[in-house]
Amino acid sequence: MRLTKQNRLLLRLQSAIFLVLFLCSIGVLAWLSHQYNFRSDWTSNQRNSLSSSSIKLLATLKHPVVIRSYQAADEGTIQAATEILQNYQREKPDLSFSVLNPDLDIEMAKADQIERYGQSIIKYNNKKETIDNLNEQSISNALLRLSRSTLPLLAFVNNHGERDIHNKDNTGYLQFAEQLSKKGFKVKNINLLSDTLNTNINTLIIAGSEKAWLEGELNKLTEYLQQGGNLLWLQDPAGAESFQAIQALLGIEFLTGMVVDNDTNLRKTLGIQHPAVVPIIQYGDHDITRQIRYNTLYPIASAMRIADESTWQHTPLLISLASSWIDTNGFSLQLNFNADDGDQQGPLFLGMALERDINNKSQRVVIIGDSDFLANNYIGAGANLLLGLNTMNWLSEDDELIDIANKSAPDIKLQLDDTALLVISFGFLIILPLLFLLSGLFIWRQRKNR
Repeated sequence: MRLTKQNRLLLRLQSAIFLVLFLCSIGVLAWLSHQYNFRSDWTSNQRNSLSSSSIKLLATLKHPVVIRSYQAADEGTIQAATEILQNYQREKPDLSFSVLNPDLDIEMAKADQIERYGQSIIKYNNKKETIDNLNEQSISNALLRLSRSTLPLLAFVNNHGERDIHNKDNTGYLQFAEQLSKKGFKVKNINLLSDTLNTNINTLIIAGSEKAWLEGELNKLTEYLQQGGNLLWLQDPAGAESFQAIQALLGIEFLTGMVVDNDTNLRKTLGIQHPAVVPIIQYGDHDITRQIRYNTLYPIASAMRIADESTWQHTPLLISLASSWIDTNGFSLQLNFNADDGDQQGPLFLGMALERDINNKSQRVVIIGDSDFLANNYIGAGANLLLGLNTMNWLSEDDELIDIANKSAPDIKLQLDDTALLVISFGFLIILPLLFLLSGLFIWRQRKNR
């Protein structure tokens, strides 16, 4: 095309218009980025964002939150702390935070009683708490504790061989008690022979009674339930006989024998050694279990059924698989279902939630046919801990806080077998260099032949 003065003028005008439009587009994009914020977390399980549990907790907080985090003069540490706190601020705009250096902000650190780097102060509703680690679990747990008007009192019966909240052995409940304390509960032991049992106790816990109760103790428990007290009853297969009156009062009946599941494929997948360790992967539709997505394990568990007549509303929580049954012949690695011996085929109810209106309040009871699942050696299995915490929150009538839990990050490690490592090494060390060499030779030859 022949260039004339007119064509040159049109080309210059076209270039000028394009430049103006391009600059305007950049300006509009800059304005939009300032006015609107979009953030997407593509990591597995969105571990760089707040979990749904923490977001749900923040939505319940009606007052402003103030956080002061004291960190060392390290750029990476300060940036990491800022990012964590910004995640909370995005979900709760009236949350304000500052990342301070205790060596420079001496007076503020002294007023907050800061003792070392990494500590943070969280203030909410004229209350404050100090946390030692700045992560989602610590922050959300602290906010949960601060949000409670009073600490719910959980009383563990302990004078009949029940689980001990101070025992750090495999069968003890120390780890569960520590988790409850972190979640804003007050836990203590109670002896029914000497201590008063009344509704000032938020929830009474009976975890695996091994000895028969005295008549006076059973009367205390009956009166507590008749007054509207909440109860968590964890009953192993042995010992339920002494609670016949309590079973009738609650409208349930424990079935004789222990639950087993001899599904070898499922046991192999979950690493279960004995069929008496029963996996639960099916849950009832209830606030306690609605958010649970993992299996829970119950060693040496009993099952129950709902009585024909009751004033309670019963909701099954834990439902065993169809491959399970109640075995009445005791322990054996070679288990076979035998109806003539009184075995009952699954699915079976291993857990039940009860609720009724009494004395102008809602009374809540949870019954589970096993006390081992919250012991120190099983509390980390599957969603056992989450189920225990959800149960306590529901019994304490903190329904909106039921699914506060840790967020796992399943993709932070890459595990490769020897074959995969060999293929990757061979590809990077031989195949790719060879492809680059061949492509270079091909291009060189094509140019030479022109």
